[in-house]
Amino acid sequence: MTPFLTRLFGATARARDLKASRAAKLLAMHSIGAPHWTSRNSAAMTREGYERNAVCHRCVRMVAEAAASVPWLVYEGREEVPEHPLLALIERPNPTNTSVSFIETICANLLLYGNAYIESVALDGQLRELYALRPDRMSVEPGRNGWPAAFVYRAQGADARYEMQGEGIEPILHIKFFNPLDDYYGFAPLAAAQVALDTHNAASFWNKALLDNSARPSGALVYAGPDNAHLTDEQFTRLKQELEENFSGADNAGRPLLLEGGLDWKALSLSPKDMDFAESKATAAREIALAFGVPPLLLGLPGDNTFSNYSEANRAFWRQTVLPLVTRVQKSFQAWLQPGFTPFRFDYNADRLEALAAERASEWERVGRAAFLTLDEQREAVGYGPAPKDGPLAKGFEARYAPDQPRVPAGSSTGGQWTGGGGGGVVA
Repeated sequence: MTPFLTRLFGATARARDLKASRAAKLLAMHSIGAPHWTSRNSAAMTREGYERNAVCHRCVRMVAEAAASVPWLVYEGREEVPEHPLLALIERPNPTNTSVSFIETICANLLLYGNAYIESVALDGQLRELYALRPDRMSVEPGRNGWPAAFVYRAQGADARYEMQGEGIEPILHIKFFNPLDDYYGFAPLAAAQVALDTHNAASFWNKALLDNSARPSGALVYAGPDNAHLTDEQFTRLKQELEENFSGADNAGRPLLLEGGLDWKALSLSPKDMDFAESKATAAREIALAFGVPPLLLGLPGDNTFSNYSEANRAFWRQTVLPLVTRVQKSFQAWLQPGFTPFRFDYNADRLEALAAERASEWERVGRAAFLTLDEQREAVGYGPAPKDGPLAKGFEARYAPDQPRVPAGSSTGGQWTGGGGGGVVA
């Protein structure tokens, strides 16, 4: 007669030799199998991360959207050029993108793939449009000297080849994160979060499977009947049918299993409590956020008390993650476009960012209290030029600060106090 477990699970077993043992006991050892990891293929990682994991998706969007909200400025020397043609190009890089969607795409590609590719389109020798290309379709062809000789973009069965000229504005800008093991492709934060990502996804899938099949966890029905006795085919068929119809699926969750005729249920898997299910999933979520540089507090993840409040975490997010990413992108664009324009540089003004308003106010207050600095030195310390020497504004500064009056710090032996703003003024 076919063994009970073989018939229950529908497997076909080959006949085995029977051996006698003096101990008359069988000890079964079972070890945990090797874990299954997501393929290192960038497209597979993106599907498992950005498309199927809420923590990863939110981290990428937070960083990319914050970076895209930073206004770009162009300077020639120390002078800002608000009407520079590059600003108009960044503002409307192509007919289908604005500056926000364009920069957001570039930053998201860097986070998910470690690489971002931008195509330049020129007409009559003038740069007209910019396009962000998909990194999973791009490949680098190395040259004899080790530098990229060409980029090949494959889409819809066709190849577009971009030869690197070595002069002027190159057809492709390649921005990448540091990769210690590859000379041509960057290393993505998503890849660094792979272990935590797979752990988090596996916990979610396990939880969903438990909901769908909660009344039939991993285990075995043990028949404790007379020696060498087996269930009949009719008994086996009826038992299997009852398990599938009455004890499977979310609708049957919690229904008790009634056993008879010497049957006993033996669970073979660890319970969520034994696995520390909730804590392991929360730990994986925090590690994903760490890989992308997002403080877990901003994502509402439990168990993170690194920052005293939300504002402090938000400032750390901007200073340590968003602004360095913006600087990387701006410097890459600057080096790429420099041959086609007079010397310039891209930059941003942190004083105009609402997220850093509290930090800026604290800095101004600290500089304003530095009584050993002149007004112009205070203005220079916070990023402004000298105070106006003539014109309507100059009269306001002169009336407010009276630079020809003696400057005495508050609390000095004269008992005077500063008046006016900026830390400098006349003695009251």
